[in-house]
Amino acid sequence: MAATPRKNKTARRILAAGAGLVTVGALVAAMPSAGAAGDRSGGGHGHGHDKGQGRLVDVQLLSFNDLHGNLEPPTGSSGRLTHLNEDGTTRTIEGVGGVEYLATHLRQARQGNPYSITAAAGDMIGASPLVSGLFHDEPTIEALNRLDLDVTSVGNHEFDEGARELARMQNGGCHPTEGCFEKGKRFRGADFPYLAANVTNEKSGKPLLDPYFVWERNGVRIGFIGVTLEGTADIVSAEGIKGLKFGDEVETINKYAKVLERKGVKSIVALLHEGGLPASGAYNYDCDSPGPGNGISGPIVDIAKNVSPQVDALVTGHTHQAYACTIPDPAGKPRTVTSAASFGRLYTDTTLTYDRRTKDIVRTAVASANHVVTRDVKPAGDMTRLIDRWKTLAAPIANRPVGHIAADIENPADAYEKPLGDLIADAQLEGMAPADKGGAQLALMNPGGIRAPLSHKASGAEGDGVVTYGEAYTVQPFTNMMTAVDLTGAQLVTTLQQQVSGPNQAAPKILQVSKGFTYTLDMTKTGADRVVVSSVRLNGEPIDPAKTYRVAMNEFLSGGGDGFTVLKEHKNKLVGASDLDMFTAYLAAHSSASTPLPVPAADRITVIK
Repeated sequence: MAATPRKNKTARRILAAGAGLVTVGALVAAMPSAGAAGDRSGGGHGHGHDKGQGRLVDVQLLSFNDLHGNLEPPTGSSGRLTHLNEDGTTRTIEGVGGVEYLATHLRQARQGNPYSITAAAGDMIGASPLVSGLFHDEPTIEALNRLDLDVTSVGNHEFDEGARELARMQNGGCHPTEGCFEKGKRFRGADFPYLAANVTNEKSGKPLLDPYFVWERNGVRIGFIGVTLEGTADIVSAEGIKGLKFGDEVETINKYAKVLERKGVKSIVALLHEGGLPASGAYNYDCDSPGPGNGISGPIVDIAKNVSPQVDALVTGHTHQAYACTIPDPAGKPRTVTSAASFGRLYTDTTLTYDRRTKDIVRTAVASANHVVTRDVKPAGDMTRLIDRWKTLAAPIANRPVGHIAADIENPADAYEKPLGDLIADAQLEGMAPADKGGAQLALMNPGGIRAPLSHKASGAEGDGVVTYGEAYTVQPFTNMMTAVDLTGAQLVTTLQQQVSGPNQAAPKILQVSKGFTYTLDMTKTGADRVVVSSVRLNGEPIDPAKTYRVAMNEFLSGGGDGFTVLKEHKNKLVGASDLDMFTAYLAAHSSASTPLPVPAADRITVIK
């Protein structure tokens, strides 16, 4: 396979050698020097011939977000989209996504558009299926290089393995402990810049990565500012980000918009790994009906309303939702805000009309639409070969059968209690229940740690109903270590209340619970009152606020992740095996070819709507 041409990296000063951040006595990352870092001219990728030499030039911005290393076509609910019909009904589009098809769609979209930029809004890697995750996401970075990605912001999942590993993703080099995965090949790193304007060294205040990037062609200059969500520290492992500060998104974007303006760059796009929640789950829902931005809620609304009018468009992510909205800027002018769902199922095509005289975008002419990554196009051969190469390396591990299921066990995004969540919580309880393993009485599982459904249909030659190690890994790719901790009944109730209050009030994070633990959620109420305290029971007995309970959960939760700050108050922590090991052990112990595991009933949380 021919190598993808390298871009000029000589001007890149990302995580250069020098004083940096320390974790457990090891240097994690150094900061770029101040000044011109990030002010690079991205020469583009040669999409077509130069046209548009008049005053107005249409610049094509292709964007996507939250790929999460999904190189192969995602399965089950992860490979579906909802389409809104003209009569208001909806239909499900099956079989979408896959980087072979995303590459073809993007390459076709670029044809005839000499001014074409491809950008992303974070979480390109992390929580990835085994074919990428097993190799610390080197395959995904290689695929994005071949996809001709120009620039991306970091997302929270770019920090899953810490700042030092993110530096390796950018700059290349073989894994520090596992070495090079292919004989005679050294990982090259990303050809595109990762931007992290609001991720800084706590001591020096300098950005961890380049804060911005300038794309230029034939005098057309567009600046990109990249930020991740301010709350990243609450949803990633603390160990890997020691010494880092995650700043306010609006303040950071506005700061660097002024920097770009001073450098003569007046056309600016923000790549922001934070998002919104449209009123409909359909990818083609018009969130501007009946008025601009009226059909969308969530953090992105306030952010968009406060980001400087100097910024012409916002490409967003994190919520895995699909939208192409207009939200007024602080001056009241409409501004496009987009997100392309997740897993490579969609891409957004935005037309930015550039005025050569003013060097700015004609905001009224901006148009955006999300497009489905269908699988009815010819898959990109270079991507197919890339996937096959890494699958061959992964096969001895990935293809090992670990269990059997009777039907699809789903992980629906719109359900508070999920069949797969019940299964995982039960596996964690069983693994931590023995006295010498922790003595757990119940288990709690964070919904964001469940990354894919279990599909009954075979993904390879294993046969229908067979769960392979690779499929189990795709469900739980973080390999979090499990813990058993002491919590009082009062702390347990507070935990349930924190699912639907505080930072989780607007977008509840409903923990998945093990068998025997039941309660009622009254969603007609607000905040902590949504939990009906008198309904909380363990094995039929009301929870005693003064009694101590042994609770199993992964280390992310026991560290207070996802806004569950009360869980940090635990006592007597015992660390067990990984969540993935417990999941596969449970599947092996409770299923066989003749007695496959049935679909859990998902009847532990009663929801009043």
